[in-house]
Amino acid sequence: MNETTQTLEKDHFVLYMVLAAIALVGTILAVKMSETEKFAPIKQQLNEEIQQMNIRIINEREVSQ
Repeated sequence: MNETTQTLEKDHFVLYMVLAAIALVGTILAVKMSETEKFAPIKQQLNEEIQQMNIRIINEREVSQ
């Protein structure tokens, strides 16, 4: 009977560890998604600026030829 009790405790320990790991991964993913959403406008603005710079470079090459 004593061995059965110890075996059940070990099984619950593993279950708790798995649940804690899943909760930790879920929390990390939630934080990463909120960061991605928070910086999306900034990333879009940077992409627009890069496109404008590319247009300027193309225009300068066409003028110099």
